[in-house]
Amino acid sequence: RRTRWIEGALLRNRDALPLKTSREEFLAHKEAARAFIEGRVAALNAAYGFTYEKITVRNQKTLWGSCSRNGVLSFNYALTKLPPPLADYVVVHELCHLKEHNHASRFWKLVERTLPNHRALRAELRRYRLGLG
Repeated sequence: RRTRWIEGALLRNRDALPLKTSREEFLAHKEAARAFIEGRVAALNAAYGFTYEKITVRNQKTLWGSCSRNGVLSFNYALTKLPPPLADYVVVHELCHLKEHNHASRFWKLVERTLPNHRALRAELRRYRLGLG
């Protein structure tokens, strides 16, 4: 019953670009990653002027980033290993969740304000797989 889905998943993972980080690597470079991410948040938020509570950096296995209802932006350490336009896409995506906590059309219009090519960036980001390698 799930054969088609499984075959599709195998094909997607065949061409995946793995991004795996160890706990030791994460701990050794966490502060540099925090500085990088905070810099990108500040630069990209200049177009929006959103307020947020704080920024956290984690070594997650499945998420690139998240935004809590109380304004905490969390980002994956692995963003530092992505090409800069893809890291910026993740940052903008989470920033826009500060205003729109969903993926409705208003959310995507916010993203498009600074990243008119967000669809292509999102497609490219899907090629990368966390926790592989």
